[in-house]
Amino acid sequence: MLPVTLSFEVHQPHRLRVEGVNEDTDNLYDRYFDDAMNEHFFKDVAENCYFPATEKLLRIAKKREGKDRREQFKVNFSISSSWVEQAKQYHPELIDMLSDFPDNSIDFIGQAHYHSLAGLFYDKREFRHQLGKHREVIEDTFGVTPQVMTNTELIYHNEIGKIASEEGYSGIFTEGVPRILGWRSPNHAYTQPDFVTENGNSILLRNRKLTDDIGYRFSAEWWNEYPLTADKYAAWLSACQGDMVNLFMDYETFGEHHWEGTGILWFLESLPNEVLKHDHLGFAKVREVAEKDPVGEFDAFEYNTVSWADQEMDASAWLGNPVQKRLFDRLQKLEEKVKELDDPEVSEVWRKLLTSDHLHHIATKSWNDDHAVHNYFSYFDHPFQGFGVIMEHVMDFQEQVDERLRS
Repeated sequence: MLPVTLSFEVHQPHRLRVEGVNEDTDNLYDRYFDDAMNEHFFKDVAENCYFPATEKLLRIAKKREGKDRREQFKVNFSISSSWVEQAKQYHPELIDMLSDFPDNSIDFIGQAHYHSLAGLFYDKREFRHQLGKHREVIEDTFGVTPQVMTNTELIYHNEIGKIASEEGYSGIFTEGVPRILGWRSPNHAYTQPDFVTENGNSILLRNRKLTDDIGYRFSAEWWNEYPLTADKYAAWLSACQGDMVNLFMDYETFGEHHWEGTGILWFLESLPNEVLKHDHLGFAKVREVAEKDPVGEFDAFEYNTVSWADQEMDASAWLGNPVQKRLFDRLQKLEEKVKELDDPEVSEVWRKLLTSDHLHHIATKSWNDDHAVHNYFSYFDHPFQGFGVIMEHVMDFQEQVDERLRS
């Protein structure tokens, strides 16, 4: 059987106050973050995507519960801590729906706490802490211990893979980038080079083309494969060679990025049945494919960092211009003071400021497709407006930390 892993990134950030720091409160979170905007976006996406997509997947999973292994439906979710917090606050029934999946049909993927960029810190102790904290969030919320992880936005290099193994993960997801794979296929497990660690875990690679056929091209009328139907897509999967096919996409693909009128939700509902019509295809949990033997090494040194973002598939979506680098450097340097202060409120706010979205919104990419993606996700009118807002908040936060250290 050729296993297909169907995995979804589920994330909502804690958005910053666009109008600036709220100086009328002593609560640090309320000083910087806009819960009214968070609620608006979360409830909007819940109506368009979270509820209808999850209802369809849950119905399929329950319908196929008890069938033989090959005919079961399995799905994987990489859910950020910030999404869990907002779901509990605005739509706790979503947590109930995810908890209602049969145990044999769902798996949860680990990641950095609050979808942060701590994996890019020079000192990786905070990254290790965040991996453990997110694992606790998933265990406490869903009763499942993740065995496979993905760093934020599939950001990866050798040291991140080494840390994932040391923190007890049997596998880690990243992007199957051609500059590292070369002629090789993403449809296999790989591992770290021996000079990085002798105890490497499985490196599971996203099949970018097949994933983006849904995520980006589904409703593109200019595409020569438009319209994309579930039976056509299942036939493409059936023709794949290798040990696995890993499909990993933003959950908001279904009903938000592609509206219901495009047929995307019907496609999602039809896909499992169409896939399982092929006798040699079946769905798998990510922890199951992580057990497969690696066929070779995936060598991504630190200055060749991988991600799933933009055409470069590197870290430039967050660190590609001087203002992004300046902000990231300032946030990184705050770690020592935050840890010295050892105040839970301060630590929580600092970690939410590390969420990748903040730096993603101030990218200044000139490529048309990349520029459009960054603008689509941003709630700022312009990247430089975003830089001004974020810098104001970070500078004020630094002053608050310094003041508390002096007192």
